[in-house]
Amino acid sequence: MLKTIPKNLSPDLLKTLMEMGHGDEIVIADGNFPSASNAKRLIRATGLDIPPLLSDILTLFPLDTYVPHSITFMQVVEGDPTPTIWNTYTQIISTHDTQAKIEKIDRFEFYERARNAYAILATSESALYANIILKKGVVK
Repeated sequence: MLKTIPKNLSPDLLKTLMEMGHGDEIVIADGNFPSASNAKRLIRATGLDIPPLLSDILTLFPLDTYVPHSITFMQVVEGDPTPTIWNTYTQIISTHDTQAKIEKIDRFEFYERARNAYAILATSESALYANIILKKGVVK
């Protein structure tokens, strides 16, 4: 154990966050996302939901300020309701970075971005459309 490191951030996740460079992306995936089949690097967060992980990651992780959008959600397929978890994410994000901009992209574009991401963090989140991509920035 280390001081001030959130307990739900595993050694593998911390190592991955440290290895990532400016512009690299990490996908925080819900329990329905095909994480294993799309990941270059797969990190398991079995039993954990995304909101506390997102908050703890953003405590350590600088978001990219040199791009139009440093955060990406998977766009809802026509006819599906807007996920309430997005409100939770927006509140968490604004607590850590008031300048962060969020975009929503098509499901298949999201899968492509996930395949090219530095890593995918596979959670047990049960909310639909709970997947999120974070683009790493620099520590200033």
